[in-house]
Amino acid sequence: MIHTNTFHRWGVLIRTSIVPLGAILVLARLGLAQSVPASVPGTMPPVIVIGFVGGFIKHDNLVHSEVQLAARLRKAYPIGVDVATFESYNGERARKKVLSLLDTNHDGTLTAEEKQHGRIIIYGHSWGGSDAISLARELEKDGIPVLLTIQVDSVSKMHQDDAVIPANVAQAANFYQARGLLHGQPAIRAADPARTRIIGNFRFDYKASKYKCDGYPWYDRIFVKSHTEIECDPGVWKQAESLIRSELPASTGRGDKTP
Repeated sequence: MIHTNTFHRWGVLIRTSIVPLGAILVLARLGLAQSVPASVPGTMPPVIVIGFVGGFIKHDNLVHSEVQLAARLRKAYPIGVDVATFESYNGERARKKVLSLLDTNHDGTLTAEEKQHGRIIIYGHSWGGSDAISLARELEKDGIPVLLTIQVDSVSKMHQDDAVIPANVAQAANFYQARGLLHGQPAIRAADPARTRIIGNFRFDYKASKYKCDGYPWYDRIFVKSHTEIECDPGVWKQAESLIRSELPASTGRGDKTP
């Protein structure tokens, strides 16, 4: 015979088993109980701003407006924006930095989703302007979109075409002057007008310029006067900075006013 105490023990066991099972079923319906932890969504990469200096200038030479602009942006956007400047001969280093920042899961390979999360702005002066377009073209081969390119008195390097903006670029602007031995690309155009908006080709003239460009080498101020003056013209860089900031998140840092 089965004693009453035995039935009682079985009843307690069944009841204590059913209650958590029911709770699990309820939680499962609510999406709160899972046998495998939920995957954590990939972290969004920062907005990437790449600046190229011209000639053989060092990337951190604060005499030059390209470097000053980068410093202001870093101060104004300490979070969510990565700003870096490169020499005009270091385009491949800039490309590798972009690829590294977009690789948010750090597996060494960019997925289609990681590529499409790219928010990239590229600017440059002189040879740096040509490199800006060259980098954008390399990123097009990588399948990575570019928000904006800005060229300031862009001078094309050998085997580079700084006049045609690749189709992965959403918007492009060109600032130039046409005087002297060295002067910029006067007109840029879109490889695919349906995909790229040319903001404008903006001409500046320094025939009666008041800019002394203090700190620049004497030979630049004499032999490539206008080409140097557009680089040290705060009005040009104020417009360029305004275009860049229009693509950035709300500023949370200090020094967030354009010059």
